[in-house]
Amino acid sequence: MPVPQTNYQNIESRSDWLEQSQKASKRSRIIVIGSVITLAILIAAGVALGVTLSKKSSSNSSSSSASVPAGTNPNDPSNFPKNSALINSFWGIAYTPLGSQLPQCGNSLSEVIEDIQLLSQVTTNIRLYGADCNQSSLVLAAIQATQVNMSVYLGNYPAADNGTAYERQKGEIQTALQQYGAGHVVGITVGNEFILDYITAAGETNPNGPAGQEAAAMLVPWINDTRSMLSSMGLSNISVGNADAGSYFNNEVLSAVDYGMANVHPWFANQSIDNAAGWTWDFFNSTDVALAQSLPNKPKMFIAETGWPTGTSSFNANPNDGPSLASVENLQIFINDFACNATKNGTEYFFFEFSDEPWKNTTYGGVEGYWGLFDSNKNLKNITIPQC
Repeated sequence: MPVPQTNYQNIESRSDWLEQSQKASKRSRIIVIGSVITLAILIAAGVALGVTLSKKSSSNSSSSSASVPAGTNPNDPSNFPKNSALINSFWGIAYTPLGSQLPQCGNSLSEVIEDIQLLSQVTTNIRLYGADCNQSSLVLAAIQATQVNMSVYLGNYPAADNGTAYERQKGEIQTALQQYGAGHVVGITVGNEFILDYITAAGETNPNGPAGQEAAAMLVPWINDTRSMLSSMGLSNISVGNADAGSYFNNEVLSAVDYGMANVHPWFANQSIDNAAGWTWDFFNSTDVALAQSLPNKPKMFIAETGWPTGTSSFNANPNDGPSLASVENLQIFINDFACNATKNGTEYFFFEFSDEPWKNTTYGGVEGYWGLFDSNKNLKNITIPQC
């Protein structure tokens, strides 16, 4: 998730990036009601696939069921109506199924199928953060059911707990790969902001300092163990990576992976919306890509998260988060300035994120729950997705 980062460099954004973005056409506003399929229909489809998943839906799952649109085959989740307002212009989207946090685990196959139907209309790549609550299996089952063109970076979100969280999620990932195959799996990301969290708890800021090295000594063996698991399954073609805040990669960790994913948030770097897209590109290249290229293995680098919040909660609200408002209007500007230009210059990124996550409003507060392209009911926000 996005977090304030105190040592972002104040890099000026490139004029050529901004000049390109300023040529965009006038922005129109379209309110789109996301296409949905009833829960009973989707459960029937899951049974037809022989999906056996242990987690059941709960009252925490968001529900957006509606009557089946005309032309939809009620027995085939791959036959779903397309929304003309959804355009496949994003390289990737960061995604967590709602209800995928322990101990509640309120996610369900029906909800994830709806998510994948929507996601497939805006991107062909998604990344997950963790594997708890069967989310790896649910996502692969949903892709199988919908038959969409989607590549997935699975995630293992370990904690500094002697490997308990890592081993639990490793088992979930292994089960998902065994049951649904690896045809849509491109990589497994081990760790998300692990170094940042560990050194911050230790009162340090240097990812290569004493606390950073302690964290790396835990993380690197998990990375290597994931490689061993994949090798034992005959899946050595699947890459293994790590994600962290853009300023917090440990050299030992980055030297052990095939790819790195950097969280780069102009909002938390106190950038104005006018500078946000150019700053993001400059920071990523001068900080993360440059570091990767200096290492012997030269890992491939992605932007793991970037975006713009659209609101804030009263809990932990900070009016001084940045010079530009958290608003739908500014999300539109950032999309217009960033998405197509990133495609043009070959930047591979995961836009943060698919939908708003209400649980973050009470857990973290501030802007944390308001980063979605869609609201928590899977309605597209009042934005226009550009044609890239």
